[in-house]
Amino acid sequence: MHRRRSAILASGLVAGLLAPTAVTAPRAAAAPSGTRKVIVQLFEWNWPSVAAECQSTLGPKGYGYVQVSPPQEHVRGPQWWVAYQPVSYRIESRKGTRAQFQSMVNTCHAAGVKVIVDAVVNHMSGQDGGGTGWAGSTYGHYDYPGTYQTQDFHHCGRNGNDDIVNYNDRYEVQNCELVNLADLRTESDYVRGRLAAYLNDLLSLGVDGFRMDASKHMPAADIAALKSRLSRPAYLVQEVIHGAGEPIQPGEYTGNGDVHEFRYGKDLARVFRSERLAYLRNFGEAWGHLPSGSAAVFVDNHDTQRDGGVLTYRDRGIYALANAFMLAWPYGSPTVMSSYTFASRDQGPPSDGGNRTLNTTCYSGWECEHRWPVIANMVGFRNATEGAGVANWYDNGNNHIAFSRAGKGYLTLNDEDNAITGRSYYTGLPAGRYCDVIHGTYANGACNGPVVTVDGNGWFAADVPAHDAVAIHLGARLTRPAALG
Repeated sequence: MHRRRSAILASGLVAGLLAPTAVTAPRAAAAPSGTRKVIVQLFEWNWPSVAAECQSTLGPKGYGYVQVSPPQEHVRGPQWWVAYQPVSYRIESRKGTRAQFQSMVNTCHAAGVKVIVDAVVNHMSGQDGGGTGWAGSTYGHYDYPGTYQTQDFHHCGRNGNDDIVNYNDRYEVQNCELVNLADLRTESDYVRGRLAAYLNDLLSLGVDGFRMDASKHMPAADIAALKSRLSRPAYLVQEVIHGAGEPIQPGEYTGNGDVHEFRYGKDLARVFRSERLAYLRNFGEAWGHLPSGSAAVFVDNHDTQRDGGVLTYRDRGIYALANAFMLAWPYGSPTVMSSYTFASRDQGPPSDGGNRTLNTTCYSGWECEHRWPVIANMVGFRNATEGAGVANWYDNGNNHIAFSRAGKGYLTLNDEDNAITGRSYYTGLPAGRYCDVIHGTYANGACNGPVVTVDGNGWFAADVPAHDAVAIHLGARLTRPAALG
């Protein structure tokens, strides 16, 4: 039975979540530390906007990585998915020029944020008769002058149009075409050389890692071969969507690097929408998910927010709470989604008359979920609790849960339809006054929101409204009595 959600939309929590914080934290150090591991996916942002966001928000809020959309030349059109149809490996797209991309990487690094590129290496463009790409390159379905010709692609000879139909057939999934996209022969030495040259070009511009798009459609050995040709070490995360009973499973790819755990977001959505938060006590590997050290997790990403079955920005308060849980729970490496408003599945980002992506203006066509105060502040919670296990779990058997990250932080989350009052919580934290980072921002030793007092025995008392939470951590322990103005 679905629980009532009207209270969420009326709650003060949502108003706080959707308003930009008035406090600007100090600028981040020049290099990210080992504890800054949260990724933010700035989906379809152009390069000047990514650069500006690294300086103004990502660095100061403690994000360790920004994942940017594919930067190579692509087919023309207004849809979001044109970026996933390469026509050449020139770094010029509707998101900006090579020089703007280079400047973005440098600016993000100066703000303490590393850069992950969404790398399209499984395929080229779709069967649209060919034409001229964004930067002027001509192309056909199996003809990319100076790059690939027909012999560099798979021609699986099935299903009439060569498309994948049967996901229970390993050969078909990895040799036929994904929605008519020309499927590269990634087992070919020549193709591997061209792909490695593209990835190494990005590394020469300072890129720190790659999201390997459509990894499921390439054997893990082909990705390993590409990795071996990289000019220097780089972070890899592979897109492998789990399918029950299918022959290709995400676990095959963990030897290459991290793998996206698509079950995470769907399971989390189901629990928040129609089950009990108490079930989350062992969320992760015990649910059949990948080992924590190999799993890249997210509430939603650009595909799943369009395909359904997950929480998205449209869920407002419940979405913020799910992200708070993800950032507090130690399983996997989390990615926060930052998207734009869309009314149809194919709708592209805000753009000019020539489909060039406009500069991002948060809360005006761009959702900027990563700036919602509860999500942005919980990035600091994640950084402060890195390496600490779960302790002091509590649940009421239903939708009120609480737990500590041993000695470093504490979260209590109430998704009941009524407030939880008159209750104390054992945190295991040192005595002191802490900023509740769900409702306030900590900076310069003070908090502009509610303050929680932990006593000498590690306890605090708090009332938690319906569909709300309280979170504290050692990195937001007050050193000054005055609140921020």
